[in-house]
Parts: sequence; C-alpha cells; structure tokens
Amino acid sequence: MAKPVVVGVDGSPAGLQAVETAAREAALSGVGLRLVHAFEWPSIHPPPGGPPWSPAAAALRELADGTLAEAEERAREIAPQVDITREATAGEPVMVLERESRSASLVVVGSRGLGAFGSLLLGSTAVHLAAHGRCPVLVVRGRANPAGPVLLAVDGSPAGERAVEFAFAEASVRGAGLLALHVWNTRSERAHEGRGDPLSVVIDVEALREEERRLLDETLAPWQARWPQVAVERRLVCSRIRPALIEASRDAQLVVAGARGRGGFTGLLLGSVSQALLHHAHCPVAVVRGQD
Repeated sequence: MAKPVVVGVDGSPAGLQAVETAAREAALSGVGLRLVHAFEWPSIHPPPGGPPWSPAAAALRELADGTLAEAEERAREIAPQVDITREATAGEPVMVLERESRSASLVVVGSRGLGAFGSLLLGSTAVHLAAHGRCPVLVVRGRANPAGPVLLAVDGSPAGERAVEFAFAEASVRGAGLLALHVWNTRSERAHEGRGDPLSVVIDVEALREEERRLLDETLAPWQARWPQVAVERRLVCSRIRPALIEASRDAQLVVAGARGRGGFTGLLLGSVSQALLHHAHCPVAVVRGQD
C-alpha cells in the first residue's frame, strides 16, 4: 500500500497553506492525504468520584475536531479526488509528526505555526522534523513560482543521493524542469583534498572547476537515465554556497536539499546549507535525509 502524504494541522494561516500544498502533493503522487493535529491535554485532575473528563478537555477535543474539519474542507477544495483521513492525537506536535514520518512518503509543515514567536523565521517543529524525520520533509515558506523549475542543491555527497532522487521524482510529477545547481569555491573541503595544508597550497582553479563539473555530471547521470522526460539544466557556480542557493530559489517552485552534505560535522543531523534554506529560501524547501 502506498504511503500517504502527512501534513501537520494547527489552524494557523501557515498551517492551512501547508494543507493546500500537501493536498497537491498527494494528488500529484496518487497517494492518500493524512491530516494530523496534535494537542496536549490540560493538566487538570478530576476530583475523586467525578467523571474521568473535564470541561477543559472536552473543549480541547472539540477545538481539535473543528481545526481538522476546516483543514479537510480546504484540502478537498484543492484535491477532491484524494482519499483523506484525519487524526487528532494527544502529544507534543513535533514528536507526533516524527512518529508519523515513519509510515509517510512525505511530511508537510508550515514554516511557522501558532506557537512560533513573531520574530522567528522558522518554527521549532519544522527544524526538528527536517533533522529527525524518517521521510522527506517539505516546509512551506516563501512564494513558489509555479512556472519555475525544481531547484536541486547538488553537493555530490553519498548522503545527498536521496535528495537527487526526490528532486527528479518531484520534477517528473510536476511536469517541471530541474535546475541542478552545484556551488563550489576554492575554500571548500574538496579544493584541498590530498593537497596538504590549505594555507600553503596553490590551487589550479581551472582544474578544480573541471573536477567539480565532473562531479555534477556523475551525480546526475544515473537519475537522468531513469527520468529521461525531465529537462535538466546543469549550473556550475563559483560562489559562496548559501547565498547562491538562496538567490536561485527566487525563481523556483521548490528547493530540494540533503539534510547534510560535504564538510558537515559527523554529529550534526542538519547541515548549515539546509538550515539556511529553511530560514531564508524564497520558496518551499524539501529536506531529504540520507541513509541512516
């Protein structure tokens, strides 16, 4: 049975936008949509001999049902043909959605929910899921250009293979082009591999450029053979990595990045590039973790 798209529902404007995006994703992929609303029970203990519920708990359950009903109505407007299920469950939203990610094809969340402070660019739920989710996580932020490409951040790392596969699949179902962007610079780890002390070495920039071009070609080749219908633009840019990707996201409908790439510290589950995109990209961002 095909795994559904799961979306976190909290009733916020960002959350409803995430519901719409998740409904489209489910329709494009031909899978079901699962609406999940997590809430915490009030810490009120009924008096001895009293009913095992409280007015506050009953009101909370009613609010959860209303929030899910609104989300389902919005989803059916976007994708009436999609099979929709919904679940209201007690627990920390981030933990509930992490558990849901184990049986989902994709988890979709808004960039900020009702619990986010106004000055924050990104909610804690989105950051945690991008780092710990067991499936790709799509964070709805910015404004997607429906006529733009799927932007893939290529780093050539083994951990990024799943991100490449996901980006090709998304471009295929969306009928969009794929912009494969590989950003490099002479300060990167690859520029000094096997060359000794980076402070005392002279770098052959043209040779490095060709090496990075070869890396880009080798990364894309097997997936382009699998999805020959996807038009791929390969772009090699010598620049600072994070600003270049953020700028390229202005014209994209989706950015896809691996959770961690080359140069990341081993203990980190979410790298600096994916974090920068989650906070500053101009369109939705999908973060795809590599093989655990």
